[in-house]
Amino acid sequence: MAPAAGDILFVDTNVLLTATDESRPQHRDAGRLLGESGLHGLHLAASGQILREYLVVATRPLDTNGLGLHVRDATANVSEFLRYIHLYDETEEVARRLRRLGLTYGLHGKRLHDANIVATMSIHGIRALVTQNPGDFAPFDEIDPVTVADIAI
Repeated sequence: MAPAAGDILFVDTNVLLTATDESRPQHRDAGRLLGESGLHGLHLAASGQILREYLVVATRPLDTNGLGLHVRDATANVSEFLRYIHLYDETEEVARRLRRLGLTYGLHGKRLHDANIVATMSIHGIRALVTQNPGDFAPFDEIDPVTVADIAI
């Protein structure tokens, strides 16, 4: 799926982390996606879950697979992301869809985090998910996962 002008792209947490962490291979591409998507007619989206996950990992120490940022810096990054990203609510309807997805796909544990992203997207009519881990979302017919590398900006 090649995104076209007018498309809404839901941004996964790992894309925000990649945009923050200069040591990650696709750092520049992730930063360009955030900063230049609007110039190409693309609209970025996320939910509170994505921002919470970002803050958790960004402020977690380096020795426990985090970025080791001070909460002040991590929250400043979130404020910057929100200049480009529209937040979609996790409504009661999203919660119902999450439960249905969990049962349909027989999910448990951390996989329910992924299902909540899918539930949020599907309730709000968003199909494209930009993620560094498209395989995590392959089972879900409701969305189309793409990587930062798949988007030519």
